[in-house]
Amino acid sequence: MPNNSAAFELSPVVAGLWRIAGWNLGVQERVRWIEQALELGITSFDHADIYGDYRAESLFGEALKTAPSLRDRMQLVTKCGIRLRSAQRPYRINYYDTSAAYVRTQVEQSLRNLSVDKLDLVLIHRPDYLMDATALADTFTALTQEGKVAHWGVSNHSSSQFALLHQQHPLITNQLELSPLQMDALDDGSLDQAQQLGLRPMIWSPLAGGRLFNSEDEQAHRVRAEMSAIAARHGVTLTTLAFAWVLRHPSRPYPITGTGRIEGLREAVSALDVRLDAEDWYAIWTASKGHSVP
Repeated sequence: MPNNSAAFELSPVVAGLWRIAGWNLGVQERVRWIEQALELGITSFDHADIYGDYRAESLFGEALKTAPSLRDRMQLVTKCGIRLRSAQRPYRINYYDTSAAYVRTQVEQSLRNLSVDKLDLVLIHRPDYLMDATALADTFTALTQEGKVAHWGVSNHSSSQFALLHQQHPLITNQLELSPLQMDALDDGSLDQAQQLGLRPMIWSPLAGGRLFNSEDEQAHRVRAEMSAIAARHGVTLTTLAFAWVLRHPSRPYPITGTGRIEGLREAVSALDVRLDAEDWYAIWTASKGHSVP
């Protein structure tokens, strides 16, 4: 399968909008937040249809409607495939749905929510055990030919799940969890596959959802102690060091922020100027695992 990502890149750090509904920003404040992110070189914005109880995309879209010239300066990423129970969607349970009708409905709703006519990248949010890869690939092709979606990918898919769909329709990324406290992606083959295919992964929760700073468990204490010493030596914050640790991986990942604070975005971008040597990288790995390498 040819690598079709060569002509499309995200910014080295991606802004995640998962929590935007809780930032309590007015429309003009959201416009200014986007402008400040762009000024920092963050041009890619990561959404999902379900974020903010199905409200996050619309909050961002209101800002784009107010300042439509911003659209040409950014890449918009969103996800679909999770049917999440809410007041507006009283499903009996949460479940996954990658049927043609549902994916099309959600893509078209995301276009309306974001006030745009095309999405740069759409990801299937979680692996659907009932996914018909051929039918889903046909849906991807149709929505691409209609000019509604430029590129496709997945999120949280195993290497075999990625391969199944990639064989039917070219994907350009797998969005995975990776942090100094959550390292499964290093061993489960997903990052190996990314290198094999030359497709850069997106990385969610590089700060372990804040656990890196506030968790009191033994692993977090070990990692904080080790990282604090390394961060002091490099003259950077723990946030910057965590992003630098992720960025050090040879798959050339795109880490995603989760903050509404511009200073938090600045700390993430600062990681691009930090180059950890292998000893420092493995010192963090060792602290996380609680043992040396075999």
